[in-house]
Amino acid sequence: MNLSRLFLDRCRRFAEQPAVTDDSGTLTFEALSNSVHALAGGMQRDLGIRPGERVVIWMTNRRSFIETLFAAWAAGACAVPVNAKLHPRELGHIVGDSRPKALFTTPEGVAEIEAAGAGAIPPTELIAADSARYQALKSGAPIEDSGTGEGDPAWIFYTSGTTGFPKGAVLSHYNLLFMAMTYYADIEHVAPGQTMLHAAPLSHGSGLYMLPHLLAGGHQVVLPHFDAAAVLRAMSAHPAVSMFAVPTMVNRMVQAARALPGWRGRISTLIYGGAPMYVSDLMEAMEVLGTDFYQLYGQGETPMTATGLSRFEHAKAYAERDLAALATTGGPRIGLRIRIVDEAGHDLPEGQAGEIIVRGDSVMQGYWNNPEATAKALRDDWLWTGDIGRLDARGRLELIDRSKDMIISGGSNIYPREVEETLLTHPAVDECSVVGRAHPDMGEEVVAFIVCHDGRHATPEELDRLCLDRLARFKRPRAYRYVESLPKSSYGKILKNALREALRGESQ
Repeated sequence: MNLSRLFLDRCRRFAEQPAVTDDSGTLTFEALSNSVHALAGGMQRDLGIRPGERVVIWMTNRRSFIETLFAAWAAGACAVPVNAKLHPRELGHIVGDSRPKALFTTPEGVAEIEAAGAGAIPPTELIAADSARYQALKSGAPIEDSGTGEGDPAWIFYTSGTTGFPKGAVLSHYNLLFMAMTYYADIEHVAPGQTMLHAAPLSHGSGLYMLPHLLAGGHQVVLPHFDAAAVLRAMSAHPAVSMFAVPTMVNRMVQAARALPGWRGRISTLIYGGAPMYVSDLMEAMEVLGTDFYQLYGQGETPMTATGLSRFEHAKAYAERDLAALATTGGPRIGLRIRIVDEAGHDLPEGQAGEIIVRGDSVMQGYWNNPEATAKALRDDWLWTGDIGRLDARGRLELIDRSKDMIISGGSNIYPREVEETLLTHPAVDECSVVGRAHPDMGEEVVAFIVCHDGRHATPEELDRLCLDRLARFKRPRAYRYVESLPKSSYGKILKNALREALRGESQ
């Protein structure tokens, strides 16, 4: 069964329930279904979209994103959601690689593409959401289901492209349905009318977790972008709110909530992932917002589904001040297996760091149009993630770093995250990031970029002493760079490649 058929069934079942709310108003499930299936008819009739062809969705958060996504599936197409913050020329690579039949964007997106000039993106049908052209597509006979199978591609998830060009992870209808089922099994039961708040991009994690909520009759409340005050207002206005957020967003919500009384325990489930959440930040967040947190670890290649630390485990660890538990991303999700292996694929013992490999029904079919990358990532049905981690005695995963971020100094492996966790315990340090710098004798040495709280300072001597008290001497940073802010992607991830680039040419 494909997702468009499941969507249609749910729309009939929950017809009068609110389905989607954004700045333009609220649609019930019946109204959303009418809009989706009318648009699907126009995609086939006017755009000539046939099963298996691609539809790129390059939109800021809005109701029409959800309409277009489900219309593409009803028409039999494979959706290619793309972060709206990408430059048109970055979008151009994805369009050139996926070769879509049409690109749905916003009026602002059309203007950006036109301003970028000829050649920014390969030629394709360009349609602005809610334009006259968009509305005309919905003027004919609707299509309810193209008959696409569960094994057919549904979503091509392009990686962030921090190294080289992004690759498109192909996710089938079954991959996404399995992801939704593990949500119900591991994270929370979703009841009709329950709210899923979207402030992170719908093109990525938030949109993926829109699926289990919408398919269970949940109400999607869509904010155009993340603003901590707006998020808190929306949470006050709607019942039983769940939300996906990256750690940067969580930290900003904590800062905003500190100024307002009574926020502890008001969030149904705050799901976080996509980047490391430092233990000190997590403890502060639970102090302010409550313990209804769920940490997930996954990749686009196994969407939002590899390991998880449950709300129960958060509450228990918070009460017992079990910082070791909070430093993990929990155990394998239902139906998933996790192993830690060396370069040859041999299992490593408990507590030893190695590459994380994942197996289960959420794992992608492969990379779009890239058999070489597929063969490297998928070996004997195991996804080689490129992430470094270790398992504790309870089978919980401690995510250490990306393999590409590991620093090798004098033949010893140094994982930046453990150095960062130590530096963040200094009361003056707000944010930090650790990278390697070329060294003529040692190969690499550790450099820490430090952001201090306003009006406070952490001296190199203080930071050195902190590290020497907690870490092996060879892991101590050899230099500190004090900066006003750290470079981040549109998803809130620190861009370590930009920091390494800033150090390029430097050596000691």
